[in-house]
Amino acid sequence: MLAVLTAANAALLQCRGNPPEQQAPPPPSSSSSSVSTTTTTHRSPPPPPPTLAPAAVHPVTAAELGASWRPGCPVGPDLLRRVEVNYLGFDAQTHRGELIVHRAVAADVIAIFGQLYELGYPIAKMRNVADFPGAEDELSMEDNNTSAFNCRPLPGSKTPSMHAYGWAIDVNPLINPYIESDGDIEPTTAGPYLDRTRTDPGMLHAGDPAVRAFTDRGWRWGGNWRSPKDYQHFERG
Repeated sequence: MLAVLTAANAALLQCRGNPPEQQAPPPPSSSSSSVSTTTTTHRSPPPPPPTLAPAAVHPVTAAELGASWRPGCPVGPDLLRRVEVNYLGFDAQTHRGELIVHRAVAADVIAIFGQLYELGYPIAKMRNVADFPGAEDELSMEDNNTSAFNCRPLPGSKTPSMHAYGWAIDVNPLINPYIESDGDIEPTTAGPYLDRTRTDPGMLHAGDPAVRAFTDRGWRWGGNWRSPKDYQHFERG
């Protein structure tokens, strides 16, 4: 009997067979197994704006003043100062310029032109008028050059102008001309800018922040005069 059972069990096992081997799952595709490794490119922060050189005040010599000064002028070189300031050009870039002024207004000039820079008011050029042949004011104005000291008389007069004392500054003179009651203008090339309804960059109008940068500090503006009109001119004293 035992032999029969043993044979039966063996036959049953043979019928069932061995359990099938488990198939290993297929390897994951490279697209599903890889973790995204996209690298975020961090841009470097923009460089800080260039550090602007501070305004500077220097004594001047007769040689530096050239033809803009001569013996007998109302003030000598010892009372004048060369003030270096930054200004925004018509190219929207920062430039360095200089103005020769009386030493008593040097601090005022630094504050005013610092404010003009902050306002974004553009200035074409700012050079010593002595850089022009004979320190000729007409040439400086035609070049739209902002300048200050020049030992010269008032137009049509022998009376020294405020420029001869270093107490006056002409700003963007080509586009802010001097206009006499008889229609004469300085510079002579400023005809297109007699229309003061124009709003070209650098033109000055009553109430402009650029005008107030001067007038709020006690400077007088020639654009407020009845006659002549001197839109470029600011003076103190």
